[in-house]
Amino acid sequence: MTDRLKTLFIFVDGLGMGAADPETNPLCDPQLPNLGKLLANAVPLDACLGVEGLPQSATGQAALFTGMNAPKAMTRHIEGFPPARLKEIIRHENIFSKLRKRNQRCSFANSYWIDDATNIPPRQQSVTTVMTLSALGGVLGKTELLAGKAVNHDITRWTMHTRGYDGELIRPEQAARHLLDLAEENNFTLFEYFLTDRAGHSGEHELISQTLETLERFIPQVAAFAQQPNHLFLLCSDHGNIEDGSTRTHTLNPVPLIALGTHAPTFQSLENLTEVTPAILNCYAQA
Repeated sequence: MTDRLKTLFIFVDGLGMGAADPETNPLCDPQLPNLGKLLANAVPLDACLGVEGLPQSATGQAALFTGMNAPKAMTRHIEGFPPARLKEIIRHENIFSKLRKRNQRCSFANSYWIDDATNIPPRQQSVTTVMTLSALGGVLGKTELLAGKAVNHDITRWTMHTRGYDGELIRPEQAARHLLDLAEENNFTLFEYFLTDRAGHSGEHELISQTLETLERFIPQVAAFAQQPNHLFLLCSDHGNIEDGSTRTHTLNPVPLIALGTHAPTFQSLENLTEVTPAILNCYAQA
């Protein structure tokens, strides 16, 4: 696999491109120089997709990971977990399935603190869970997390103690190493971080700061993935939120698309969420 394209995709929920005003935009904090530098060179993508209302997670993520205009197909933006009809779109059009048909090895790097990696209640299945179960047959669980072969959604495992995890917390840099090792074993690896959206909704300054500080330490480490030959690093979101401290709701702001490494120029002309998956598939067609 050394001569085949490898992609590491970091999905950050609720991360928009807001005003360059530190009074309202916590991403402008000078204590976040790494994030600031990356976001300064990001491509802005439209997350509204021609549908009125605030963009939401279920349809935004479906659009991002299928290339379909999910809000238009559903006639509205849908929050939270996808309903049955949207799940069908995700199962048939998701990027994992499309890449596997091209003989590309895929992984969803997030761990689930469960014993049965194939049994997740339907009401608890997010967009990424639906596509992982459908295309890959199961998610990564306790065994992989404890072996350093998966990464918890909060990166450092700090939210896990309420779910029965009694192990130590890990540093963002250590979690990054686990993710990089996993990405080297696959052609396409996806990791989802959704605490940005939760922090934005909370309006709590301390939680927002903690969340962004973790990303500040984690993202530069995993972005180094792009420095190797035939390696592509991507970061994108589904809608805005945390970038506007004046509201606890989602925003109409564009979301950042960061592309580094091999095929990065392919992504510079993209305009909205539906164009990301086709662009990735095009990269593998060229590989």
